[in-house]
Amino acid sequence: MKKIILVFEDTGFRDLLPLSYLRPVYELRTGIFSLLSKIEYSFAGSEIYLTCRKYLEENYREKKKNYRINLLPEAGEALMINGRVLMNKKLRSEISKLQTGEALVSGKNFIAGIIDADNLKKIYDSDFLPQFDNFKFNEKEIETEIIQYPWKLINYNGKEIETDFKTLLKYSGKIKTAVHPKFKKVELQHKKSIHIGKDVKIEPFVFIDASDGPVYIDENVHIMSNSMIKGPAFIGRNSIIKANSTIYHGASIGKYSKVGGEVEDSIIQSYSNKQHDGFLGHSYLGSWVNLGAGTNNSDLKNNYGSITVNLNNKKIDTGLRFLGLIMGDHSKSAIGTKFNTGTICGVMCNVFGNGFPPKFIPSFTWGCIDEMSVFDIDKSIELARIVTARRNVEFTESDEKLLRKVFELSEIERKY
Repeated sequence: MKKIILVFEDTGFRDLLPLSYLRPVYELRTGIFSLLSKIEYSFAGSEIYLTCRKYLEENYREKKKNYRINLLPEAGEALMINGRVLMNKKLRSEISKLQTGEALVSGKNFIAGIIDADNLKKIYDSDFLPQFDNFKFNEKEIETEIIQYPWKLINYNGKEIETDFKTLLKYSGKIKTAVHPKFKKVELQHKKSIHIGKDVKIEPFVFIDASDGPVYIDENVHIMSNSMIKGPAFIGRNSIIKANSTIYHGASIGKYSKVGGEVEDSIIQSYSNKQHDGFLGHSYLGSWVNLGAGTNNSDLKNNYGSITVNLNNKKIDTGLRFLGLIMGDHSKSAIGTKFNTGTICGVMCNVFGNGFPPKFIPSFTWGCIDEMSVFDIDKSIELARIVTARRNVEFTESDEKLLRKVFELSEIERKY
């Protein structure tokens, strides 16, 4: 009998806004995989159930047709795993030792536990967020990695690329490093740690260096002339690396993205564009983002001090010396935009104007520098429909309903 695993969201999703507005937290990427994929690989062959916030359900079902979403197992026991955990071998080993009624916790975070089907139904509220006070687990405290804030995903990205690369090697059995003979004057350094997928096109004078970490280039990627990619790095399928690009260590680029200029220690979700010159460092971009030509972000304060961010109407000292831009889905910047160190930009923003935008830009904001106004929801949806159509992706009725819901949920941001 297959093990039943239920991957869940908890109230920690709030501190992962704006990235978690349009997706469950376990769909966020660090390394090559999402948090969910790391769990799936660790427990290969298990029967996976997923729970998420109720307002995400319809759209998520549409995009994940083969998954059981917000459906609780009818019988037997289930292993519950927090969708914010960063799965690794040590944690998997600890989880495998659990018995029914036992749980692993880290501080105030429920990490994993085994519960029977009857009691499982008792701990869920109407929004599908579990209430663990409704069942008394026999708890064991452990130290493990759990994603509390967006910058945690960035901090782990380089090492997670290395870990995920090894996972892919384990399951695929080999890494392909051959460059097609027609691709002349392409230099590969430390070939055994470079994977080049099927139908990849690499133009002359490209340098790929895996000396300090692996480079995974997925299928149908196009890398233009005079570009450099330094590992650890991941380029998702059907993406384009523009001419003269510099992709430094710790960069993960999702599928169907177009990237140029200088990128370092950053994560870009799928279908996003940073096509032109400009620096992106220690940053996380959601999907359907477009950065205009010459957009730059600062990721280091002039005094080299700890970076403070504004998140959920509270100031948080990250304790980090390096942190750039966190930008939600469907947001855009005009040419020449300059983002300050530790800027949080919400969903569906259109950033333009002279000088630096505020360090916190509420979702559905238009302007942000000289004058800030609300980006009308109907115009926002019209724009999203145009943008997705350009990539031959249908903007569905559930996509529209989801954006309208997030417009409502984010209203409080625009009152800060």
